Formats: sequence, C-alpha cells, structure tokens
Amino acid sequence: MRARTFTESGRRAQIVTAAIEVIAEDGYARASFSRIAKQAGLSSTGMISYHFAGKDDLLTACVGEIEQVMRAFMEPRIDAAVGHVAQLRAYVESNVDMVGEHPAAVRALIDLVKNAGSQSAAVNGRLDLFEEHFRTGQAAGAFRRFDSRTMALACAAGIDAVVATMAAAPPGAEELTRLGRELAEAYVRATAPDVEGEE
Repeated sequence: MRARTFTESGRRAQIVTAAIEVIAEDGYARASFSRIAKQAGLSSTGMISYHFAGKDDLLTACVGEIEQVMRAFMEPRIDAAVGHVAQLRAYVESNVDMVGEHPAAVRALIDLVKNAGSQSAAVNGRLDLFEEHFRTGQAAGAFRRFDSRTMALACAAGIDAVVATMAAAPPGAEELTRLGRELAEAYVRATAPDVEGEE
C-alpha cells in the first residue's frame, strides 16, 4: 500500500472533520455523503469515495479522530494526578469538561455509539480500565472492598448520563466544572476506604 501524500492526508482530515460536524448537528442517520461534502466545501461526493471505502470506513475514521481528541484533552490531566483517588477525580472531571471544549466531538461519538453501533478501543476498553484501576487501588488501600466490575459499570454509566445530558445543550464552563467535581466527589465517597468501627 502506498503512503498517502501530505495533500491526501489533509483532504482526509478535512472530510473527517466535516463528517463529525454533520453527525453532531444532524445525527448519524442524516449524515449522507452529499451533506458531508457540502460541509467540507467539496464540489461532489466523489472525493469522499476516493478517500474512503464507504460510510463505515469514514465512520471508523471519525471515531478514531474523536478518540485522539479525547486522549489529547484528558490524558495530561490524568497523568498529572498523583494516586488512585486523584486519578479517578481527574478522569471524571476531564471527561465532563470535554463537553465544553469539544462539544461536536462528544455529540458525534454519543450518536455513533448509540445509533451506528460503532465500537472503539476507548468505548470497549473503558470498563476494563476502570476495573483495573479499582483493583489496584484496593490493593494499595486507596479504595474500600467492593466488586470492581460493578463499580466500573456504575462509574461509566453515570459519566455517560451526565455527558449525554450536558452535550445536548452545553452549559457554561463554570457549570460543567461544578458538575464534574460533584460527580467525581460522589465516586470518591462511594469508593472511599471504610472507617474503622463502621459497619
């Protein structure tokens, strides 16, 4: 397979960005090649067909791009946090803050997962990451004893509910920060080590 030229890579990126914007605005079902071509400023859909094997190929590229955006936004905050509890806080807060910083990407990913059945490493692997984090945190004494898979499911579902609700009509950055902190605090309290003498 030949390497893509700089121009081809740029055109692909332009199409992917346009597709994400269209999906965020109109939804997956209405994200036709003609609508995406118009959003990208292309004269015809032929350029999309040249760069992508079909709609599924384009949507896979969209999910990959959104994952990169999420990693670039969230990972520095998570990596800067020291300890299991601080990292849990950073994950939850940065995930909610994503809504304000990248609302189109968040709305598009929600719609793709819900309606197109798109699965990604970030979506599929998140429960495993949560579960591993809780297990290692329990071993280190940072979290109380609980079923790590159940707590992982609860955390993921709670974050998804807040993010989906806020993405529909994003509030200001200050309100998103407050919501992220409240949600993170709820999980920190739910996972906190038992106090001696308490049942």
